[in-house]
Amino acid sequence: MDGREPADDATAPDGSAADGPGTTATATRPPEGPYVVSPSVYKRLMSGLPGFTMAMLASLALVGLVILITPRHNESATPHADYSSDLAGLTAVAPYQVLAPQGLPPQWFPTSTRLSGRGQGPISWHLGFSTASKEFAALEESNETPDGAGHFIDRMTSQGHPDGTAQIAGVTWDRTFRPDKKQRSLVHRFPGVTIVLTGTASYDELGVLAASLKPQPKPSSAATPVG
Repeated sequence: MDGREPADDATAPDGSAADGPGTTATATRPPEGPYVVSPSVYKRLMSGLPGFTMAMLASLALVGLVILITPRHNESATPHADYSSDLAGLTAVAPYQVLAPQGLPPQWFPTSTRLSGRGQGPISWHLGFSTASKEFAALEESNETPDGAGHFIDRMTSQGHPDGTAQIAGVTWDRTFRPDKKQRSLVHRFPGVTIVLTGTASYDELGVLAASLKPQPKPSSAATPVG
């Protein structure tokens, strides 16, 4: 014996710490492997960013589908006109028997009205409609001079070319057509007043308007006797 004490940090021949008395064992980490999580934890993990992204994509796809299948027609963009005031004014002052449409199909609606004339001159009324086929049809009514270049019929039909006649509710109407404007017209000279029905509507739809015209009574100016 050389009188020296054995060292405390002796190691085993394989390089691991000695397990004998007076030695300190070094702990080793277990090998890493897959972690097992509970179903509830897995659900919370999947409902994070990936789930949010999928939800957004699904929402965008749904919005796109709704836009594609939504009808484009917006009837509210077309103005609706109330012509009751103009009609009342016309029946009060016109020196002729006023005609106005009654009982048109529900798909028709008025879009414009205009009453013109003053003093002893001609009294004219324009009343425009959107038809069931979304075309335009107008009633033009006046005691203006009907015939001749630049006069009522010439202007209202845009100098349309004669295109035969049509029998509607016992009345013979002259037809005219202006091809470049796709403008068709029905014309009739009533006693003291001329009616022109004109627009991009077909002759059949203009015929519907013609058949709806009814005489309008004059407002009574006589006082009602008190009984």
